[in-house]
Amino acid sequence: MRLEAKEVTVNLSRKDIVKQVSLKVRENEFVGLLGPNGSGKTTLLKSIYRVLKPSAGLITIDGTDINGLTHRETARRMGVVSQFTNMSFDFSVEEIVLMGRAPHKKAFDQDTEEDYRIAEDALKRVDMLDFRDRMFMTLSGGEKQRILLARTLAQQVEMLILDEPTNHLDIKYQIQIMDVVKSLGIGVLAALHDLNLTLMYCNYVYVLKNGTIVAHGPTEEVITRQLIRDVYEVDCEVERDRRSGKLKVTFYSMV
Repeated sequence: MRLEAKEVTVNLSRKDIVKQVSLKVRENEFVGLLGPNGSGKTTLLKSIYRVLKPSAGLITIDGTDINGLTHRETARRMGVVSQFTNMSFDFSVEEIVLMGRAPHKKAFDQDTEEDYRIAEDALKRVDMLDFRDRMFMTLSGGEKQRILLARTLAQQVEMLILDEPTNHLDIKYQIQIMDVVKSLGIGVLAALHDLNLTLMYCNYVYVLKNGTIVAHGPTEEVITRQLIRDVYEVDCEVERDRRSGKLKVTFYSMV
């Protein structure tokens, strides 16, 4: 599956929050969306997964305008894990994950043995199977995030949209979640704050500042000391780790 945004602008309260942004996510590509708070990352993602409607531009899936697809058709192909989820009613963890099967069902269809098998596998992948009978609202923020990822895995989609997928997670579970996502072998567009996680997992990055793309390209070419100074206004060193062979960022001070 190929996702593309072409010159997308999103206007909120008479102000352009996202300004003529273009990006692509190809099949099996892990793309990072970077930028400081307020740069427009979440607003852009919401326009891609159809919570917000762009005021200009075009978003396509395999060349088809997403506005020509039903929300059910979109949900069969693209899954979303967003930062915040508010629920008026509480559900068990297993019930939450089974909700991921909804795009594959007709109204009033009952859950099948196959649905329960898929939900169980999704919970195993995020190391939360022992929590299947717990009520969702009793979980910590990090536990909730892992359950929401499991729900998305149960959708069996072709692409994932992630808005701060490691928010509230301990380091162990940050790496676990990113490993799980990477192992799926599907297209991923992830808004991230952690530059070292970005360097570990992303093939390609787009950098937003004040609603516009200021840099994009292969991750190791884009994340440089100068870019971090310009975009995040902090000083750092970007160097290759001798053990992993990956670039890493060490922060020093404000610019």
